[in-house]
Amino acid sequence: MGVCSRKQADQMVKNGEVLVNDKMAYIGMKIRAEDEVRVKGQLVSKQPEPIFLLYNKPRGVVCTHDSDVANSLQNVLNLPDRVFAVGRLDKESEGLLLLTNRGEVVNRIMRAENKHEKHYHVEVDKPITQAFIQQMASGVDILNTRTLPCQVKKLGEQQFLIVLTQGLNRQIRRMCKALGYRVVALKRSQIMHCQLGDLPSGAYRQLTGHEVSDLYQQIEHSVESSSIRKT
Repeated sequence: MGVCSRKQADQMVKNGEVLVNDKMAYIGMKIRAEDEVRVKGQLVSKQPEPIFLLYNKPRGVVCTHDSDVANSLQNVLNLPDRVFAVGRLDKESEGLLLLTNRGEVVNRIMRAENKHEKHYHVEVDKPITQAFIQQMASGVDILNTRTLPCQVKKLGEQQFLIVLTQGLNRQIRRMCKALGYRVVALKRSQIMHCQLGDLPSGAYRQLTGHEVSDLYQQIEHSVESSSIRKT
């Protein structure tokens, strides 16, 4: 309903701050459409209008909504409504973020099994070899797992394009490090059909009606994930 994140909701329930039909809520409780839900005494009456934004995140912005963090999304964008980032970018990375208040959309896009593509342009600290390209594409051992096979294309002596369908924590940086390379610059240029285009750094725009329709069409048969992981 756009009130808070799932994690925050669990904590509010544990703190006794959520009432359902004037009774204390509990974790895992089923809610019906006709039930009256109050959070900290405030009635949750209707779901907010859908928000879909494309944002060109600059370096230095932190993908968190914690207002205590100086360069958080919350403080930098100062949006009137709460939104979630589809596939977070770490502080030193830049490029495309899809922001929405629809949590189920975030989950369906982020789940690796749904194979929704995200494109990244990467620059490393030394010349790229064909062996490096092949290893990145076939899978690299990081975080006690092996990354999924992916598309990798050399763009220059030290630049390459990589297309991921999963979102492990700092995945590209960890993959490069495992192969003896250090990422100098990382920029996401595309999420599914949504492209960065000429959107200026630090700016955002609303998705067009056509883009939103395409988004829902692409995730129609996708399954939801129970968690949102960093990229």
